Order: sequence, then C-alpha cells, then structure tokens
Amino acid sequence: MEKLRTVRGVHDLLPNDLHNHNKVINAGLDISDKYNYCQIEIPIFEFAEVFTKPLGTSSDIVTKENYIFKDRSEDELMLRPEGTSGVVRAFLNAGLVQDVPQRFSYYGPMFRYERPQKGRLRQFKQFGIECLGLSSSMADIEVISLGNDFLCRLGLLNKINLKINSLGDFESRNNYREALVNYLNDYQSNLSTDSLNRLAINPLRILDSKNEVDQKIVKNAPNILDYLNYKSKARFDDICKGLDHLNINYTIDKNLVRGLDYYCHTAFEFTTNELGSQGTVLAGGRYDGLSKMLGGPDVPGVGWAAGIERLALIAQSKFVNKTDVVLIGQSENINYLLLPIMKKLVQKGIKTEIIYNGNLSKKFKRANKIKALYAIILGEEEISKKVIKLKDLKIGSEEFLDLNHAIEIIKINKDLE
Repeated sequence: MEKLRTVRGVHDLLPNDLHNHNKVINAGLDISDKYNYCQIEIPIFEFAEVFTKPLGTSSDIVTKENYIFKDRSEDELMLRPEGTSGVVRAFLNAGLVQDVPQRFSYYGPMFRYERPQKGRLRQFKQFGIECLGLSSSMADIEVISLGNDFLCRLGLLNKINLKINSLGDFESRNNYREALVNYLNDYQSNLSTDSLNRLAINPLRILDSKNEVDQKIVKNAPNILDYLNYKSKARFDDICKGLDHLNINYTIDKNLVRGLDYYCHTAFEFTTNELGSQGTVLAGGRYDGLSKMLGGPDVPGVGWAAGIERLALIAQSKFVNKTDVVLIGQSENINYLLLPIMKKLVQKGIKTEIIYNGNLSKKFKRANKIKALYAIILGEEEISKKVIKLKDLKIGSEEFLDLNHAIEIIKINKDLE
C-alpha cells in the first residue's frame, strides 16, 4: 500500500511548529484584549455568497482560489478564504447594529487554492481584528497601533516596515480610476493577461500585480494621493498625524491598494524582507461598504489580518517540553499504585509523566530525555514505610519523604526554573 501523505499545500503541525503558532496567537489575543477587542469564532465554511458578493466575481479568490462545494441540500458553500466577511455577517446576524462600536478578534484556518511556497499554504491560519461602527479616523489609528503593538510583543519591529496609503472616498476613487485607466490604456500591449482582464473590471488591482513588467509600468502611474478630494486628504493627514503622535514609523506607498469595491480611505501593510516574495505579514484597511454588500445597513468598519505561518517563521523559538516529575515503579506490578500519585500531582498543577516500560536504567534515560526535574520512585520498601523516594535529577540527591512534603518541594523548585 502506498504511504499516506498530506494533500499538497497542507501541513501537519508538530509540537515545535505548533508552539510557534501558539506564541503568535497568544500574543494577538493578549494585546487585542488589552485594546478591549473581544474574541469570537466564526464558521470555517459559509454560504458561498458571503464571500462572492463582497469579493466580486473578478477577484482571484473567487475565480481561481476558492474551495467551493455543494452539500446534500444542494446549497453552495465555500471554505472561508478570509475572515472579515464572516465577522461582519456574524455581526449583522446577531443584531448588533444598534450596539456599536463592536470590537472583535479572531483566529483560525483559511483556505485558498494557491501555488504552495514558503509562507503560503492552501490551508493557512490568520489572526485578525475588526472594529465595526466607527467612521472616525481615530479608529484607523487604533487598529494600526494595535497591529504595531502585536508585532512588538513578538519582538519583530526591527524586521518589519509599515506602509500606508489612502484610497479616498467614492468620489476620489472614481476620479483616480479614470486617470489610471487612461494611463494604462497606452500600455495594453505590454500588460500581463491578468492585468488586461482587470483593466476594465478592477484596474486598481493592477497596482498590486506581482508581474515584473506590470510593476515597471505602474511605477510611473498617476499617484492616487493627487486625486483625493479635500475631505479625504484631511482624513489621511489626520491618520499620519496620529501615527506620528504614537512614534510609529511608516512609509507612504502610492501603489498600496485594496482592489475590492468596499474598501475606502486607509490601506496599510506591515512587511518584512525575511520571507522572500511572501513579505506581507499583516495587512488591513477601511471597508465601509462591506456591511451593505452583505444585506445590512451602512456600518463602517476597519481591521486587519495577520498570517500566523509567516509570523511564526520569523518569530521562532525552540519548543522545550520540560517535565516537572516522572513516576517510576521498581516493578511493573507497582505501576497501578502510581496512578493516584499522578492524579494528585496533576491536581496540584505539576506536569507529570508515568514511565511504564523498561528497567530502571531505561526509565531514567527517558526521564533525562524529557528533561524531568524530579523522579518519584516507588518500590516495596517505600510502600512498606508509606513514603515515596524523591530524586533530584539535576544533582542526583534522593530522600524518603511523605508525598505532601515532596509536592511542596517540587512546586517551589519548578517555579524557579
């Protein structure tokens, strides 16, 4: 039989990898809680229109990257490719429109059928935050600040650059779109096939093309900031001023866009040079049109999502599975007497493992391998005296003790490690 393996673009997470993922997740949950963002969980799959309506039929996520299927009721469902649409859908379903602002954090797997490479998988995880119900530029500053503090918690600020831009309001964006199309029309013979397809439907997405020829063309494209009306320009100035007050370094990138129609005003990305082409580790922006696209009233929103795999790659630390105490019976028929001892230790918050198999020499080799601090040894002598033998595996000393006294010693010394 052929050896079973994972599907391409899907990885197992063994303890060291999962340790680094959890490090990212815990940092996100902790800092978002401090900013008063409440954690929610949304379904892994939704009715397909939750994503197809706001993302549009021309987006890569819908046309090329989706995992879409019909269930037994013939309902068309999609594995979620991103989290924002599901969060806004949950917000609307729960009837929270009259109770804004609402601040949410979330994390979990997303799914896109892309060519797998370092930092890009078909099943990947994101941590995200969404702030719903605030149109003020202060909310934009808040979510960028939260993202900056999140990366700071991971010790990554020296490896990360923040880029920001403004897409302006609907009027500004339409004016810019017209100027951009006029400019790009002169280069139709050189544009990539994808960019040619986007030219009529969603030309702003060409600014984000990864094609080298496209990148050279858009380098001299009109600057979107030159097409902002007074209100949009003042708003962007306020955001820059707020970031300056927070001493958050940033670069204005005129080609940084969000190509979907519900995005407006602020767009931002935290990027790194440590991951090759997959350099964006956290990205977000303002999406005031999304709620209405999903059938709700006009509710403003702003947020971001971060790639957990990418952050874990550059915030790695070695997983060390330190065990507080191992339990060793001098013969196999004593093993069952170790069970109530294990239960008591675990109840006291002591990390414990019973070593069942092998002679004493092999059992102590196992204890050293898992870096146990102590061993509790039980034999006929200990049973007859109603004590246990506690061995300090660092210095090799051992003594007969009452179990409760041994627990006190273990708890004091494990906390000093």
